[in-house]
Amino acid sequence: MDALISELRQLLGERHVLVEAADVAPFCTDWRGRYSGDALCVVLPADTAEVAAVVRACVAVGVAIVPQGGNTGLCGGATPRGGEVLVCLRRLNRIRAIDADNNSITVDAGCTLHAVQEAAAGANRLFPLSLAAEGSATIGGNLSTNAGGVQVLRYGNARELTLGLEVVLADGRIWNGLRALRKDNTGYDLKHLFIGAEGTLGLITAATLKLFPRPRAQATAWVAVPDPAAAVRLLGRLRDAAGDNVTAFEIVGRPALDLVLRHIPHARDPLHDKPAWQVLIELSGGRDDLVATLEQALASAAADAVVDDAVIAASGAQTAALWALRENVSEAQKIEGVSIKHDIAVPVSRIAEFIARADAALQSAFPNVRIVCFGHIGDGNLHYNQSRPDAQSNGDFIAQTAAVNCIVHDLVHELDGSISAEHGLGQLKREEVLRYKSDIEMALMRAVKQALDPCGLMNPGKLL
Repeated sequence: MDALISELRQLLGERHVLVEAADVAPFCTDWRGRYSGDALCVVLPADTAEVAAVVRACVAVGVAIVPQGGNTGLCGGATPRGGEVLVCLRRLNRIRAIDADNNSITVDAGCTLHAVQEAAAGANRLFPLSLAAEGSATIGGNLSTNAGGVQVLRYGNARELTLGLEVVLADGRIWNGLRALRKDNTGYDLKHLFIGAEGTLGLITAATLKLFPRPRAQATAWVAVPDPAAAVRLLGRLRDAAGDNVTAFEIVGRPALDLVLRHIPHARDPLHDKPAWQVLIELSGGRDDLVATLEQALASAAADAVVDDAVIAASGAQTAALWALRENVSEAQKIEGVSIKHDIAVPVSRIAEFIARADAALQSAFPNVRIVCFGHIGDGNLHYNQSRPDAQSNGDFIAQTAAVNCIVHDLVHELDGSISAEHGLGQLKREEVLRYKSDIEMALMRAVKQALDPCGLMNPGKLL
């Protein structure tokens, strides 16, 4: 191992190979603090050629590799388990090219999501992937987990926003698939193997992504609804009224909002009556009548008892304040303490059924459970988390994680859903998924892994 570290220093320079415990430690614990491990070292390559050289050096001596971007993952997918070389890609942060006529941008994998958004805006374009961690989450990490975020409803997730990839393969070869084409029917679409693979097949080093026209107008509202079923009906009404101008449609249950109001400075409840359920709605696009369209749709829904109350943002500051309530739910939960987290997806038409049945089953099995439910109801993705309000009994509850997961995930499976909508499997769900994926699906996944990483050195112990 000393010889490997010496070779890595020759390849990257001594200051880009971290071996001291204090230097390595920040890379070895995940954002939630749930997973920690030990890395042989942390390397910070500057470009694709250096990444490839690192991979070849590790493969030559049989040392495993863990890729990491902003370390904002939620399932332990970028956390070492012990003895690997952790390859941090943050120095790969160039905007390589912007083609406004082609509505595409090519970027290094270590670019933060926010940096890509800003580069697109500088060319009067929109890169629509948006999530709370966009200031530190990197494009490589977004692609490796097929990130979703708040605008999947209109623009799709990371997979649908990707035109091409550059990938360092498990033997150190570089595959240049950075094609900026919407149509390329020349065989297997190889980029899709690496998107969502969590670094288990190779290391994404660059991507060509789709851009869109920047919206000229925007309308945002915080709306109280009687229940989740009403929220789904409201979504249908809005899409009838505004079509694809419905950009985001997020649900926030009262316990989730209460945590934000308790822990996030300057957070204020937009409505006075403390409704049990509320949705955050955004319309955007080239139409100048979006505010009027939103007002009319909400008024009609209120007349039919689909909406109880609403406030429409009248300024950019008010819009930002409403979005901050939604985006800070995860941070508020982290401050509150440990909870059992679920990132599930079911068909939008079955959202209300899932919440009603899961709530009832959990409350029956675990009296006094606190259920924090929020997320992207517009595309069927809920973050559905449980804890007990007092710390003393919460530890006993967390010890029942397997039983809680069984209740939630069995119902998700019954409703033709997924136990991981946008966070990946990582270490957290690699065993759990075996309950729900068929034997043939798992066999196919293992066959792909064996074909592309026969030595098993790419992010071992994750996903599979």
